[in-house]
Amino acid sequence: MKRIAIAAALVLTFIGGVTIASQRSAASMSSAADKWLKSLSPEQRQRATFAFDSEERLKWHFIPNEMFPRHGVTIKEMSEPQRALARDFMKTGLSAHGYTTATSIMELENVLLAIEKGVRFARDHEAYQLTVFGTPGDKTAWGWRLEGHHLSVRFDIVGGAATASTPAFFGSNPAEVREGPQKGTRVLGPEEDAARALLDSLDKAHRKTAILPTEAPGDILTMIAPKVDPLSPTGIKASALSKPQREKLMQLIDVYTSLMIADVAADRMDRMKKAGLDNVAFAWAGETEKGKKHYYRIQGPTFLVEYDNTQNDGNHIHSVWRDFNGDFGRDLLREHLKSMPH
Repeated sequence: MKRIAIAAALVLTFIGGVTIASQRSAASMSSAADKWLKSLSPEQRQRATFAFDSEERLKWHFIPNEMFPRHGVTIKEMSEPQRALARDFMKTGLSAHGYTTATSIMELENVLLAIEKGVRFARDHEAYQLTVFGTPGDKTAWGWRLEGHHLSVRFDIVGGAATASTPAFFGSNPAEVREGPQKGTRVLGPEEDAARALLDSLDKAHRKTAILPTEAPGDILTMIAPKVDPLSPTGIKASALSKPQREKLMQLIDVYTSLMIADVAADRMDRMKKAGLDNVAFAWAGETEKGKKHYYRIQGPTFLVEYDNTQNDGNHIHSVWRDFNGDFGRDLLREHLKSMPH
């Protein structure tokens, strides 16, 4: 009985710690959002804010602004003090690694500008927009979004603590810079390298299950669908892998979760573990040789990660994390509304 009591106390302590940490992160987001909004002119603030229940919150894309008009305030039009506050704001949701990845994706617009000479699109590394939904600190729900070409991240804060962070899209064009001052840069290199490490560890029998008998699709299959469902076939499940292979699978998943602050990353991992790690599967499509067109996905009962590198002859990456029930905070909102007195 004493052991059970100790175990229960440890569980409650852990849950309490997570809750306190989540509340602290939500408070940091709220404070940073409020400071940034207060720095804007009335006209900027009007463009930067929408009601939480507006349709705008559910709109997203990863294509250039010329193809998909966005709403918010761009980094380009901010003053330096406003930019400093915007950077602080972004860092309340993105980890140090995630922030570096996001800003490196923005900088790739300069690489594309040099390659294309401005023929296709304007290519502006400052044409990324911040948008706030609802009132920061609202105990029911509020959220924010950072979006532009090849970058779309959002955070929906429900009940003053729980935070949803999907869909989360990170893209890279080129996947590897092959000329110019940034030659050799691979912004999303870890996403490819960790997947290849897992693929290379599989034996012939494992590969037969993991590698799909199809060409790599031309893009992520779910695109910008407002809600996604599990994809089939799933590939090889973690339950069929050896311990070292399972560790490689977890290292690959960590590449994606580590883009977010620790509390959000821990929440993603916690959901995945509760649904059963044995049920997480890995699938690969396309060629296995480096530099060739390829695609992979990681899928569990609650989530889907898609990665596609087929455009520009296998030098253009699209990657996304989706939650089957939790995109845009849907599951958190349902639970929160259930808990409220009617």
